[in-house]
Amino acid sequence: MRNILAFIVRFHFLLLFVLLEVVALAMFVNSTYFQQSAVLNSGNVITGKFYTSASNITGYFKLRRTNELLSIENAILRQGSDLSFLKTDSTSFWKKDTLYRQQYKYVIARVIHNSVGKRNNYIMLDKGKRFGIEKDMAVITPNGIAGTVISVSENFAWVMSVLNKHTRISARIRKNDQMGTVVWNGIDPSVGTLTDIPAHVKLSRGDTIVTSGFSNIFPAGLMLGTINDFRVEQGEHFYLIPFTFSVDFNSLDYVYIVKNLMKEEQDKLMQTTENQANE
Repeated sequence: MRNILAFIVRFHFLLLFVLLEVVALAMFVNSTYFQQSAVLNSGNVITGKFYTSASNITGYFKLRRTNELLSIENAILRQGSDLSFLKTDSTSFWKKDTLYRQQYKYVIARVIHNSVGKRNNYIMLDKGKRFGIEKDMAVITPNGIAGTVISVSENFAWVMSVLNKHTRISARIRKNDQMGTVVWNGIDPSVGTLTDIPAHVKLSRGDTIVTSGFSNIFPAGLMLGTINDFRVEQGEHFYLIPFTFSVDFNSLDYVYIVKNLMKEEQDKLMQTTENQANE
């Protein structure tokens, strides 16, 4: 208390000056509507900038949750789309039609490990056996294919990325249905290669490459990328077709694990046919 009184006595002229300035400023502001409005507007600008900054900060921390909610919504939409149902009659379609059965189910997972700079790249997801995840399930994003599940534990899945020398994906060119195989050359993570397209086929830069649906893993029509070049090597009869992947593998976050509900039936039928052919 003594120190406070000593401070006031020592600086009483300065304190009085500040007090009079505040009173004068208040009288000036309240003198006209224009002055009040100007001061209030200035205060609103400062306050608005503060709240905008605060909102941006909190929004950043909420972004992951927002992405998760959007992924859930997209998975529900995918499961209700026509592509998720087995078609047995091409003349009509109703989702409650008994001629149709749901063939694909989508499970959301988050990428917790990912590599793009190696010759053989892999992805780890935070979903495993506990969520019904099994080996040989497709992993996709809203923009296209990410990889294939090759190993599963109780809570995690290990995925062979498309950016892997062992990856082979049955594909087709959308505009003419020409079939080929997608591989990765191990150099640029944004560029894949489409092979097995005969040299007589007419191609154009920008043509779209999608999954063929001929495997029991990937649904048909999923985006793979767009052609950016094509050529025929001397003495060859097939194109070498570099294309740009539709997926940015360096920014994977939430993905969908695709479960083919009819895969077991398809595998059994193929195995039976092969056994009969070998008899």
